[in-house]
Amino acid sequence: MAELYPLVEPHDEGMLDVGDGNLVHWEVCGNPHGTPALVVHGGPGSGCTPGMRRYFDPDAYRVVLFDQRGCGRSTPHAAETGAGMRHNTTAHLLADMELLRVHLGVDRWVLHGGSWGSTLLLAYAERHPERVAGIVISSVTTTRRCEIDWLYRGVGRFFPEQWDRFRAGVPEAARPEDVVAAYARRMDDPDPAVREKAAADWCRWEDAVLSLEPHGGPDPYSGRPTKARLAMVRIASHYFAHGAWLEEGALLRDAHRLDGIEGVLFHGRLDLSSPLDTAWELARQWNACELVVMEDSGHKGSDELRSRVRAALDRFR
Repeated sequence: MAELYPLVEPHDEGMLDVGDGNLVHWEVCGNPHGTPALVVHGGPGSGCTPGMRRYFDPDAYRVVLFDQRGCGRSTPHAAETGAGMRHNTTAHLLADMELLRVHLGVDRWVLHGGSWGSTLLLAYAERHPERVAGIVISSVTTTRRCEIDWLYRGVGRFFPEQWDRFRAGVPEAARPEDVVAAYARRMDDPDPAVREKAAADWCRWEDAVLSLEPHGGPDPYSGRPTKARLAMVRIASHYFAHGAWLEEGALLRDAHRLDGIEGVLFHGRLDLSSPLDTAWELARQWNACELVVMEDSGHKGSDELRSRVRAALDRFR
């Protein structure tokens, strides 16, 4: 088992009004006077879990967790029919993070996240480098369109049967590259049966891509509660259909803005959903970071990876 800290409960929490009718849930645990740290969850749209608190020394860190717009305990929830997505973009999330920092009186904080969370925290750090004291990432992504195309088309070369079934879920998509946008439209359909089937098809594909990994459960996406699954797929397809509103390659191009920030990147060599080359490219552009390739890990991680992430965060406390 990974050597993590005991689970602690929040000593403060609330709902932050970020505008556009959105309330973002946040919580703080650990030492109220400790080193501030922010957890940036993945998905997009997965929300935070209590286990994310266990990577931080509760005696040394003041740990802040928040559920990004539309998911977790934030409202309105994207699983609800009436919840609009127009005000849910990367720019909105970056503004929310800054608003939360000011609300909590934080000057600089350590950032930790993985997968989509790494994209969001990198975008934040490049925009506000003076507010970042350190970065620890597991499973590096920058959500370039080429990365999205790989995950929802290219990797189908390894899973042709599952890819064919995934594409068949949206027969209206005339070309393979139209599949993600077609799923996003289905997740906005007023018919709950259409949304539920689209979410199930999407999660079945995500599970297939991770199915060769040696660690983790067999259904990391399909096994989520219905409400959480619907929100995650609706938000993820919305973001990926728009290339996360990021200029292609911008996070790698602007990585020089991170040069005054120490960082540690962990990435599993067996990660088919987010291949290692993105982490490698980022490490080459960011001279203050260390890339650690985990030979036994994929996107779902491993006990060894989780222990190494905890140890890296100990360095910044």
